[in-house]
Amino acid sequence: MVAFAGNSILCRLALKDTEIDAASFTSLRLVSGAVMLWLIVGLPRRKAWLSALNLSRWPSALALFVYAVAFSYAYTRLSTGTGALLLFGAVQTSMIGFGLYVGERLGGWQVLGSLLAFAGLLTLVFPGVSSPSLVGCLLMLVAGVAWGIYSLLGRKSSAPAEDTMHNFILTLPLAALLCLPAWSQQTLDHRGVLFACVSGAIASGLGYVIWYMALGGLQNTTAAIVQLSVPVIAAAGGVLFLDEVITLRLFVASLATLAGIAIVVLAKKSSPGPSSKTEEAV
Repeated sequence: MVAFAGNSILCRLALKDTEIDAASFTSLRLVSGAVMLWLIVGLPRRKAWLSALNLSRWPSALALFVYAVAFSYAYTRLSTGTGALLLFGAVQTSMIGFGLYVGERLGGWQVLGSLLAFAGLLTLVFPGVSSPSLVGCLLMLVAGVAWGIYSLLGRKSSAPAEDTMHNFILTLPLAALLCLPAWSQQTLDHRGVLFACVSGAIASGLGYVIWYMALGGLQNTTAAIVQLSVPVIAAAGGVLFLDEVITLRLFVASLATLAGIAIVVLAKKSSPGPSSKTEEAV
């Protein structure tokens, strides 16, 4: 969870305090993540690049790319804590929504929790003097949905490190295309490049591998609850490293959203477990 929050802190730190632009940060993050995972997995280079021929990998890679791009551009307009709250609120909401779509049902407490979480997000993004950028909020919500899709697609992964490596590799051509339109306007400096590489290689590459390894020893409920700590860690990091202020709006929105999501996760379902339709869809 510290690695996940670290991505928010490093991205915001790079885009706020250095000259690097969002496209360059995203591209360097994906490149460094691909290199780190390739070194860990130790897969022959030819076999690694041939993974692009496996069309079944592309949905996950596209979801990862959309997440990374929207994440970076959102943080040009949002504070660290606000961005993390929106991101993980959208992740949980999208995954719960998918469950409803494939036939899962929520009990009364879970419905109440969902409404409370939604109210928290509305409190954060509703227009007002101290509300964050609407464009930034929308971009971060897109990033959260993309990460939710990426997580759902990866639930049946039998080789998490190798699959994640392939996903990162497949984003590289897209990252190159991202940089082309604004090539003449791109800005780099050594600190921005360093933050992007640390975010990609450690917080993203190693962080995702460690997370997948940890999932094997955690119950689904426990794993979901642990993720709710990320916005809190990110907000604390923003205060410590970026001189950001915890506003009343952010505090109330965080409390409502995280409490609502916790209720959804912890409440017992009134209906039986997931149907076979759910398992087939995932």
